[in-house]
Amino acid sequence: MKSKDTAFVGGPLDGRELRIPLTVFHNVGKVYRVPVPAYHDVPATTLVYRRAKEYDAKGRWRWRYEYDPDGDTAGGLRWPWSRPPVTSAATATTTATAAEDEAGQPAGGER
Repeated sequence: MKSKDTAFVGGPLDGRELRIPLTVFHNVGKVYRVPVPAYHDVPATTLVYRRAKEYDAKGRWRWRYEYDPDGDTAGGLRWPWSRPPVTSAATATTTATAAEDEAGQPAGGER
């Protein structure tokens, strides 16, 4: 399996270069997760690094990983049909607001 030395920026791995296995298309993965085991009173966590471009003085680029302190909150598929689910409370508020007419009468009220 091919691998490539990849730089890490930010977080606990700042300044290190690790050999990262390449994908089928000879790129490093979009996200690199580092599991950190539990130690004494500190629970187990996972460090998340996201792929970013790094440019040299001649304008050539290569991949590097930047630390993402938020973890898995960002990223994933960004298709229109994969939006986050709408909660029932937000739906009820939106429906009641839309039902009010321009005169300011509440929904279901007598005119």
